[in-house]
Amino acid sequence: MVEWDIRKLQILRTLRERGTVTATAEALRMTPSAVSQQLTNLARQVGVPLLEAQGRRVRLTDAARLVLRHAEAVFEQLERADAELAAYAHGEVGEVRVGAFSTAVPALVVPAVRALRASHPGVVVRVREAEAGEAYELLAAGEVDLALSLAAQAPVVGDARFTRVPLLADPLDVALPQGHGLAAAEGLRLADLAGEDWIFGGSGPWSDITRGACEAAGFSPRQGHSAAGWTAILAMVEAGMGVALVPRMAAVPRGGVVMRELGEERPVRHVVAAVRKGGADSPAVARMLDALRGLDAPRSATAT
Repeated sequence: MVEWDIRKLQILRTLRERGTVTATAEALRMTPSAVSQQLTNLARQVGVPLLEAQGRRVRLTDAARLVLRHAEAVFEQLERADAELAAYAHGEVGEVRVGAFSTAVPALVVPAVRALRASHPGVVVRVREAEAGEAYELLAAGEVDLALSLAAQAPVVGDARFTRVPLLADPLDVALPQGHGLAAAEGLRLADLAGEDWIFGGSGPWSDITRGACEAAGFSPRQGHSAAGWTAILAMVEAGMGVALVPRMAAVPRGGVVMRELGEERPVRHVVAAVRKGGADSPAVARMLDALRGLDAPRSATAT
């Protein structure tokens, strides 16, 4: 099979357009002798004459025109490749695989995808719901390009495999049953609820976050019930079985539950993204990170 040389084909194509070796050399900023040498080498590679003398000029042979007819399809495809590479380099196209914890998917990832579709429709996002431990295993294995988690669950800053990117602070509001004596109290503080039964998981990050927030407010929470899912937690709050801290990203309006903001001293959980070292240099990943960072902070709690 002939080893085709794109540069030599471009010279032959320019000769067809310009008509003379001298004009071809001027157009390509080459010397006439270099043009002639390259075309001679191309003829030797393809095994057929490509030029024939016509007075003091040269003309393309039928074989040369056949070569160029096929070469045009190659040039067209290369133009497309150039355009797509230029778009990729500017983050206009590409694919980003995201691993994110459950509450981050509707609250962060979906709005970011919507924004990215509007601004850069050529960037495709693939989402995989995964808790932090699994998300970082997937990231390390190259199965996702970006992982979202709580800062408390993220790899340590010194982990040489990953780069952490802070995203936002998600405030924690308190969920109270409708009709609770403090549901309408002004200036509600976490310490005001020290005597309540609390609903949170028996272990894991959310247990740590709830205990840490209450202890920072000066008391140890009395756990009345244990649950991990927000649907179950809010159902128990609605039934008057206790109170709970709920991240604003996870709060879903529910009849019979009053969500109260805790003021300036309100606790927060920090949400971070992580990429493999150097991964943020991918234009498509950078676009997704920009979309995530551009999201509005979670809105204030409202009574329902």
